Amino acid sequence: MRAPEPIAVDLPGLRLHALTWAPAGAAADAPLAILVHGYPDAPSTWRHLGPRLAARGYRVVAPYTRGYGPTGPAPDGRYLVEDLAGDLLALHAALDGDDRAVLVGHDWGAVQVWAVTARDPGRFARHVALSIPPPAALLRPLTHAPRDLRLGLRQSRRSWYFLYNQLPFVERTLLHRMIPALWRSWSPGYDATEDLAHVRAALATRAQREAALAYYRQNLTRGFARLFGLRAGAPVLSLHGQDDGCMLAAIGERAQDLLAPGSRFAVVPGAGHWLHLERPDEIGALVDAWLDGPPPGGAATR
Repeated sequence: MRAPEPIAVDLPGLRLHALTWAPAGAAADAPLAILVHGYPDAPSTWRHLGPRLAARGYRVVAPYTRGYGPTGPAPDGRYLVEDLAGDLLALHAALDGDDRAVLVGHDWGAVQVWAVTARDPGRFARHVALSIPPPAALLRPLTHAPRDLRLGLRQSRRSWYFLYNQLPFVERTLLHRMIPALWRSWSPGYDATEDLAHVRAALATRAQREAALAYYRQNLTRGFARLFGLRAGAPVLSLHGQDDGCMLAAIGERAQDLLAPGSRFAVVPGAGHWLHLERPDEIGALVDAWLDGPPPGGAATR
């Protein structure tokens, strides 16, 4: 498998580092694909899908988002979802992306996909969100039928880390205790040895770890309304692992009315939270079908 190349891109107020996979021939006019990692993760999470999209002719760019790896903590100290989405839109512009571009995100990367569709729905031709439904879905159990409330109570037992990450001492235990535990519980049975090495490198300093925690601290306080108001502004391929220990697939199933017309929702049997690492060929095939299909339109489908 071809190794990615590192690049750095100067955005307004931020120097964003990334891994890239170039298409054969490295055509300058090749369409852009931006792949966005989540928490706790790194761009290496795309080591299967990145080369696959490059083989299809895409210029694949997987950024270290604010706080992670060589990108490091944001100079302005901001980690709100609108800032994260703004980085992706600025990256698209800086790399001369056009309306053929593709945006794929996992976990917090998926949150950024939803935010981009809400802010600039026509910037990318296709969107893919892995493991996280539109964030507005997470508040539905508070306002809907008793069945939704029961579902919300089940999900709350998996979302404990939202509140835990607000505590001041969390950073000290993050690398060696909490992050390995999250990978074990979120993707049961998956060997994350290689991934954890990349995560430890991406969050090696205290400042990087505090930045990763700031995603939760800032967006669950002053960014709460904006984050949990997000729903799809453009068609999205939304994929969830049936055995995800972080986010119940049923949350996404019950929230398909929050998807834009033309979206597709699917649950992948036998996969956990990191479904693109656990089932790379299956996820790759689903993404291929989404990219090869007709322009999205009509009702959301399963």
